[in-house]
Formats: sequence, C-alpha cells, structure tokens
Amino acid sequence: MKVRVTVMLKDGVLDPQGKAISHALQTLGFDGVQDVRVGKVIELDLPGAKAEEAQKKADVMARDLLANLVIEDYSVEVVE
Repeated sequence: MKVRVTVMLKDGVLDPQGKAISHALQTLGFDGVQDVRVGKVIELDLPGAKAEEAQKKADVMARDLLANLVIEDYSVEVVE
C-alpha cells in the first residue's frame, strides 16, 4: 500500500524559499502569482498493510518524524 504525506509550512510562517520562487516567476514574466508556498511530499510504501492501517501508520510517522508540528501541517493520503 502506498501512502503520500504532504508537509507544508503553517499559515503565517515565513517561507523564504517560496518568496524566492515567487520573485523568480515574476522576473520570468509570470505575472499574477500572488503567493508561493514550498513544502515536501513523502511517499511511503507499506507492503501488506490495508488502507486504514497504512493511513494510521503514516499519520504516526508524520507526527513523530516527518513534520515539525510547531511550524508545519501535514496531510496523509492513501494512493494505492
């Protein structure tokens, strides 16, 4: 079973990488981009796990290691 964990900075947390990308896009002529946020996507392969079990395991992994809950939010999605 494959699970996708998406980790993003919380609203209100400064995202310098997102600001740099936003500036670069405007420099390249892509007007109209107001805000860019950068995050990370982690795909986990949990062989033999059923969807509900895989989601619960990935949630624990995200809380314990993959996301810094002080400044980041995360979501877990079963993809296979």
